[in-house]
Amino acid sequence: KSPEQPEQELSPQFVEGFAQGMDLKSEKEEQPKLEMSEYKLKEVSGELQPEPFLVENPNRFVLFPIQEHDVWQMYKKAEASFWTAEELDLVHDLKDWANLTDNERFFIKHVLAFFAASDGIVNENLAMNFSNEVQVPEARCFYGFQIAIENIHSEVYSLLIDTYIKDATEKDHLLRAIDTIPCVKKKAHWALKWCDPRVSSYPERLLAFAAVEGIFFSGSFCSIFWLKKRGL
Repeated sequence: KSPEQPEQELSPQFVEGFAQGMDLKSEKEEQPKLEMSEYKLKEVSGELQPEPFLVENPNRFVLFPIQEHDVWQMYKKAEASFWTAEELDLVHDLKDWANLTDNERFFIKHVLAFFAASDGIVNENLAMNFSNEVQVPEARCFYGFQIAIENIHSEVYSLLIDTYIKDATEKDHLLRAIDTIPCVKKKAHWALKWCDPRVSSYPERLLAFAAVEGIFFSGSFCSIFWLKKRGL
């Protein structure tokens, strides 16, 4: 400012109004309006009975005596199927990879990219939502073990991409499939839509992730088994 122009003080009313305006703007940006599903609205209003597995359970810290025998048996079956990435032998894979056609390699690359990206979403939902919400210790055991298994799956899918793909740019493209491959991005956004417990009820989200595993993943697994049947 020039010497002839004395500094003008801002009035307290202006400062207060400006601050309030910024606070309101910040709240609007940070807290987008949530659109609850029909069933979530009924759950919040009390029209629906609370989900039994989510009802506060004072005995949730103690596993025995087992109350949910079906869930416990599913946990024991998962436990019995445990394996690690180190058990896989990829020594001969590169030779087989080189014998595939370009179309076959393109196909497998995109299937692996989907697996590598989507397992992270499944795991985040398990760790941040399902295992945190349920109050039944048997279900917590299952979810905890499923998280460990999903970690191993994610490691293996990423390891396969790392083994097969030598070009660093292409490898990065596949590992970031949620952002770089439209069909994977679309599936990922659909799954992420069903991760928010503020928007959807637990049964709805459970059904959505059953679809992720039973449709998205199973469809890709079928394609891999088809290649295996052909001796590839």
